[in-house]
Amino acid sequence: MKLGDIQHRSDRPTAAYIVRWTVARKPKSKSFRTKGLANAFLSNLRQATKAGEAFDLATGLPVSMIEGESTGPSFLEFAQSHVLRRWRTSAARTRETDAYALLSLIPALVTDKPGRPDVADLREALRTHALLPEDRRADLSAEHAVALHWMEKASLPLSALREARVLRTALDAISVTFAGKEAGANTVRRKRAILHHLLEQAVEQKVFTSNPLDEIKWTPPKAATVVDPRVVVNPTQAKALLSAIPKVGYTRGPRLKALFACVYYAALRPEEAADLRRNDCTLPETGWGLIILERARPQATKRWTNSGETHESRNLKHRADKETREIPIPPVLVAMLRAHIKAYGTADDGRLFRTATDGSYSSSAYSYVWQEARRLVLTPVQVASSLAALSYDLRHAAVSLWLNAGVPATEVAKRAGHSVDVLLRVYAKCMDGQQDQANGKINDALDE
Repeated sequence: MKLGDIQHRSDRPTAAYIVRWTVARKPKSKSFRTKGLANAFLSNLRQATKAGEAFDLATGLPVSMIEGESTGPSFLEFAQSHVLRRWRTSAARTRETDAYALLSLIPALVTDKPGRPDVADLREALRTHALLPEDRRADLSAEHAVALHWMEKASLPLSALREARVLRTALDAISVTFAGKEAGANTVRRKRAILHHLLEQAVEQKVFTSNPLDEIKWTPPKAATVVDPRVVVNPTQAKALLSAIPKVGYTRGPRLKALFACVYYAALRPEEAADLRRNDCTLPETGWGLIILERARPQATKRWTNSGETHESRNLKHRADKETREIPIPPVLVAMLRAHIKAYGTADDGRLFRTATDGSYSSSAYSYVWQEARRLVLTPVQVASSLAALSYDLRHAAVSLWLNAGVPATEVAKRAGHSVDVLLRVYAKCMDGQQDQANGKINDALDE
């Protein structure tokens, strides 16, 4: 145990006095708004050292001060209340995403308490029990009950997250996968956003005066924000892939051809096509038709949905309930939808795309059909590449085609369900011919 001095930071509007000390050669720090509070804290550390108290390696505090710090909720308790507070207004996928971040954070933000269970047992106890409403919780096995009990005792107090060291532990935890490998940039950014929002709730409840995460100098990994043009198929390739869909399986491929066609010709998200109803479609015998979207049907794990089913109809992404999106559709898609309805009818609720038993196709079913179609159409080199690697890439191909055909960005954004600024940013690299036009204008200017 080694005590340092009080450091004054004049560049901070709050928490300007920092006490630094080391425990077992590990640096610790704590910030205070006034020098008097900092002196009092440092004095308490000195007294505990003279009294021979044991210091906790995780928090850096003597046992007597940990008890004082723990009067508020633990991180586990606050995380549970955070999830339940957002449950009613959150989509199933949002609930699942929040929980997934907390599966990384909660097991990491604990004291060095003896008898730590295996991390897989800790996460399973959280996933199936602790992070769910009481009426949805599964019965815990003996191992998972022990794991949850240990977490309840070992979880750091929420107030400990004002410490830079603790927050860096949290950031380290969200930067790796459950297998210990480096996590993807988008995953890390999403989990950090969830931690930040949780701490904002703590600020609202007066646990902190400001969000402590804002004071941490930490650079998140760069995430790709634009569509890679290498995934985009041209119209000939798209048509060949759609023609191959019915050749996959006895019934699955034929039933899904028109769904994939909606993704390409109308730029629907797969979850939007999955909930497309007959009443959403105007399908004339000739000419262009119209789709008026109102709902989507995303897939999530049953424990996170309201209905307890894997698929649940909800409002469109980033839109209010009952808000719609209109997409004019070309004659080729009108003909495909008319043929599909004639061959397979609709579900009782009007859905166009359903299994033989009126159910919804899973994402794994889509993926299987799509990958088999790619093998039928593309060369081995193309199959191994990123070209149309996902069925979602048909949507990218559709939007890219519209932009390169000269359709105004405002109209493309309206049909695709984007804002104009997001559209132009995401598809910037897929807009062919822009460089040649720019070079020509520069040449003209230089020749003047």
